[in-house]
Amino acid sequence: MSQKVALVTGASAGIGEATALALHDLGFTVYGGARRVERMRPLEQRGVRTLALDVTDERSAREAVDRILIDTGRIDLLVNNAGYGSYGAVEEVPIDEGRRQFEVNLFGAARLIQLVLPAMREQRSGRIVNVSSVGGKIHTPMGAWYHATKFALEGFSDALRTEVADFGIDVVVIEPGAIRTEWGGIALDRLRAVSGQGAYAPLADAVASAMSDERMADRASPPSSIAMVIGRAASTRRPRTRYAAGFGAKPLLALRRVLPDRAFDALVRRALR
Repeated sequence: MSQKVALVTGASAGIGEATALALHDLGFTVYGGARRVERMRPLEQRGVRTLALDVTDERSAREAVDRILIDTGRIDLLVNNAGYGSYGAVEEVPIDEGRRQFEVNLFGAARLIQLVLPAMREQRSGRIVNVSSVGGKIHTPMGAWYHATKFALEGFSDALRTEVADFGIDVVVIEPGAIRTEWGGIALDRLRAVSGQGAYAPLADAVASAMSDERMADRASPPSSIAMVIGRAASTRRPRTRYAAGFGAKPLLALRRVLPDRAFDALVRRALR
């Protein structure tokens, strides 16, 4: 695998950082991209090549892909991991913030896919791994915009898979459950700022309490558990179309498959009590 080349977005922390290291250990030539370049110095020390990458900026995305192709002449794996969650009641989250989440979680991934596909088609091989979430299949209050982006990424990935199969390109979706990363803190801070006062405050408090529950935090899986799954999806000959991993992922997805909408709604509300 020493000739395989991978680009991992959001590589400055969490799942992205762990994935870059896991792929490097598997023998990939790994480029880790993130806005916070200074936070990727530990990756550089381990042999990962780092580059400045803002997935919402056209010039940044194009320059990142061009650099990889100039350096190596190929790209075999794109891991779209960059993303975030900003919580709050639908009525209270500014539309600009909703758009921002789509720009990062969906359109940024889509643009990088467009940029790497020509090289993958020419190679007649390639793999695109989109990091979604159990939140791309289930729903929780205060997370409408986040869930919308992940539901969209799931559908986008399914359609893309059927378009590029004839070129030897695989598309894989990763659906993490609860993972110990900065994601929860960012979502929680935004939730309290947007909906901590007013009509939705009681529900926001309940969601915030659930998100900050120390028992839940203790059970959350480390980012390396998802990195290991991504490594498997990247290196196996015929990957599955979806991998669910991390604390609670498989039970939650199973419940969502079998429960009617209102029954699942009731389950979520009961958990928040």
